[in-house]
Amino acid sequence: MKLDAISIITADMPAAITFYSALGLELADGGPDAPHTEFSSGSLRVLLDTEAVMLGIDPEWTRPTGGHTMSLAFDCSTAEAVDATFARLTGRGAENSAPVARVVHEPWDAFWGQRYAVVSDPDGNKVDLFATLNS
Repeated sequence: MKLDAISIITADMPAAITFYSALGLELADGGPDAPHTEFSSGSLRVLLDTEAVMLGIDPEWTRPTGGHTMSLAFDCSTAEAVDATFARLTGRGAENSAPVARVVHEPWDAFWGQRYAVVSDPDGNKVDLFATLNS
């Protein structure tokens, strides 16, 4: 048995696609008007499903409240790439792109030896950006 996919429920499929595409995930199936979309990321898939899909599976489903219940972590390889990815996602990049993420925590050098930043996707899911700091 192996972990094959992570599924994320979205209230705004086009915004979610824009966000995860900006993180470098490759759109494999679906799209802005689809109720289900898939991204490939090596051997792991990231799935996006609309709230309508969830209600079709479980009519009693409700969106969680009170804080996030999961987060994704993207290894950006270098400290510079953490900063650049954070800037691109939050609209602070040199190209002044439109923000696709909300700032949760600005990039910092964490005590555990990584450059770290946290943003949230359009549905409020936390996404960590990190890279090991060179000693």
